[in-house]
Amino acid sequence: MLLAARRTLLQALTEEALRLFFPLCALHAAAWPLLWVWMHRLNLPLIDATPPSVWHGQEMLFGSYGAALLGFILTAVPEWTTTARPSPRFLLSLAALWGGARVIGLFGADWVSLAAALADLGWLAALIWFVARVSWRTRSSSLLGFLAWLGVLLACQGGLRWAIAVENVALAQTTLRVALLAFAALLALSLARIGPAITNRVLDPTRRTTPFRPHPGRRNLATILVTLCVVGQMIGVSAEVQGFLHIACGAAFMDRVAESFIGRRFFTLELLALPGAALLAGCGFILMGAGLLGAPGAEMAGVHVLAMGGLGLAVLGVFSIAGKLHTDQALRFAPWHGCVFVLAIAAMMLRIMPSFGIWPPGPAHGLASLLWACAFLLWLWLYWPAFSSRSAPTPQAQDIHRS
Repeated sequence: MLLAARRTLLQALTEEALRLFFPLCALHAAAWPLLWVWMHRLNLPLIDATPPSVWHGQEMLFGSYGAALLGFILTAVPEWTTTARPSPRFLLSLAALWGGARVIGLFGADWVSLAAALADLGWLAALIWFVARVSWRTRSSSLLGFLAWLGVLLACQGGLRWAIAVENVALAQTTLRVALLAFAALLALSLARIGPAITNRVLDPTRRTTPFRPHPGRRNLATILVTLCVVGQMIGVSAEVQGFLHIACGAAFMDRVAESFIGRRFFTLELLALPGAALLAGCGFILMGAGLLGAPGAEMAGVHVLAMGGLGLAVLGVFSIAGKLHTDQALRFAPWHGCVFVLAIAAMMLRIMPSFGIWPPGPAHGLASLLWACAFLLWLWLYWPAFSSRSAPTPQAQDIHRS
């Protein structure tokens, strides 16, 4: 009986990639920072030469957001292109690679970092292969932007693991910064694709019309400017030039917020999450730019506003919207959903306070990790019953992915 229940659960979780990887992301995002702060006291038990901050950045970007990326791409790409979903065996293989690297990262075990590197490089390469194969078979050019940035993430992962192996802290920090920018570019591409679909669904639930049509010339502005930031980082332009490029990126993300405004309906919780992520991403880029131009404490604060606010809120927003649509539920958020977003934003605010001397780092980091964990665990509690139950495929889920 127990074996049959486990088999049913596994079948439910592998129906679609998001059912497997979104809960894995939530568990990792909740547990790893909490353990790192409260049990390890900002240190890692098996660490040798690599600074804990490098392991922390690696785990948040390629761990938490890596799982979110796997769930999103492997669900969205088949629906964008009307191709077959990835098989359960493929999903479980990627989950095993991702999970093996996360166990090593939890303890910061430098002496087995090669195994973690191979695992992370493995799932990233498999994800690129999946997207490239679909793009080739469907003769679709719409996936090329995602392919390019996934390639940047693969290169960053390789450079980061090499830097850890040779104890090159500067190279590790640079690759982490570029990886953060790559995730921001993927965020911009995703918002440009799914934002209009969700807005039109709210404006016209019958889906007979598309009253909201974004300006095509501004669709990829944020992505292009993030590309310039990455190029500037790689060729070593001055801090001042980098600062202005980051501020320009912030303005482009702010433009996405302005374009999303549709009047009074804009202030519904279902619509606010994704523009809110763009708003925080823009604030993060502007703070990073100000820091590069000399503002004390602003650069590191901006990194966390972008990583926790922009990317974090986007992840929770996509989790919530896609979770509703892919389990055949109405796209209406209960008040508890607002608590998820508020907790994540509060965690971000607490995390950046020490950068401006508002609160001591120890208590601020501890409370921030606690609120961050609560945000993801609350989301998991709200969605686990639907994710763990088998359901028939529903055509309404495709709306989130159609441009």
